[in-house]
Amino acid sequence: MRKITSTLFLKHGREASVKRFHPWVFSGAIERVEGDPIDGDCVEVKDSQKHTLGFGHFQKGTITVRLLSFTKDSFDEKLYAGKILNAFNQRVFTKIINDHTNCYRLIHGEGDGLPGLIVDVYNGVAVIQAHTVGMHLDRQLIADAIKETLFNSVHSIYYKSQNTLNTKTENEYLLGMGVVPHVITEHNNKFYVDWEEGQKTGFFLDQRENRKLLGEMAKGASVLNTFCYTGGFSVYALNAGATLVHSVDSSEKAIDLTRKNIELNGFDAQQHECFDMDTFDFLKEKKDKYDLIILDPPAFAKHKDAKHQAMKGYQRLNAEAMRAIKPNGIIFTFSCSQVVDKQLFYDTVVSAALQSGRDIKVLQHLGQPGDHPVSLYHPEGEYLKGLVLYVS
Repeated sequence: MRKITSTLFLKHGREASVKRFHPWVFSGAIERVEGDPIDGDCVEVKDSQKHTLGFGHFQKGTITVRLLSFTKDSFDEKLYAGKILNAFNQRVFTKIINDHTNCYRLIHGEGDGLPGLIVDVYNGVAVIQAHTVGMHLDRQLIADAIKETLFNSVHSIYYKSQNTLNTKTENEYLLGMGVVPHVITEHNNKFYVDWEEGQKTGFFLDQRENRKLLGEMAKGASVLNTFCYTGGFSVYALNAGATLVHSVDSSEKAIDLTRKNIELNGFDAQQHECFDMDTFDFLKEKKDKYDLIILDPPAFAKHKDAKHQAMKGYQRLNAEAMRAIKPNGIIFTFSCSQVVDKQLFYDTVVSAALQSGRDIKVLQHLGQPGDHPVSLYHPEGEYLKGLVLYVS
């Protein structure tokens, strides 16, 4: 591990959250700094009485330190290997990795004790994404720890952080050389993944269990999948026996990926049709056509200052779908905006229901799966919210 360069002392009374294992140290909690840390440096955090609280990565901003350790002992070379092994064992023990699923999130930032780090595994290929300079600087240590921990189950490691960091970096292979597109299996459904050119790390693993639930409800139904991206929900619906599936996305590239995944699973245009157009425009033209509608838009609000407009977007989207769906239909509706909490999302959906004038019931509350864990000490890690609605 890299050496500790500086020590940050907290103001009196501001150590409470760290003692409760919250991994963020905010700039306003810092009294003084010994040393001259730069972004990515490993630093020590102490309380006002000079007691060590932990160690983490420094980065100028509102969140100044992201803690990787809450002990009095400094970092060592075993830190990444130990945390990655713990995360891998959790995925094994909870049956996330199994005979019919070979793709999963190995590291989910704060939920796995490694703030600023995402690692997704796609059938033998690990994709690393850094969201802090500290994780960027430690990328080779992380890759070495993955190789050590996962043994022969990973043959390639791709580093993809060009769009997640303010610092200049290049995407690159740290181990092997993957071949894209690459086929993965999720609950026996097949998908192409392109981690080099695709969004995020290449696939949205966080909807896995929600896609499975959708499949259980889709047999014999007509299904509309909006904001479809690679057609995940569409494939599940078809494999489950849906009579008709339509996929909508404003991105031509996403529609192309969806078509390829539909063909990969053995279906043709008679059972599935794609529409390259805006979801709001598409819904205006439809009435009583679908038994089941999926609303899984990108994050309408990535920052707090965009929250108000985002809620208007969620409200309008849900109201349009509620007006369009057949009687006795089902809507899967989601928000992946971290700044939108469960209650606000729920209240917005209620407002949309009132606008639609339909009788609507909540059947289930949905969230992220077990390979996207939320630390009890860091509730901010719960970002994916969903509702299954029954529309009379």
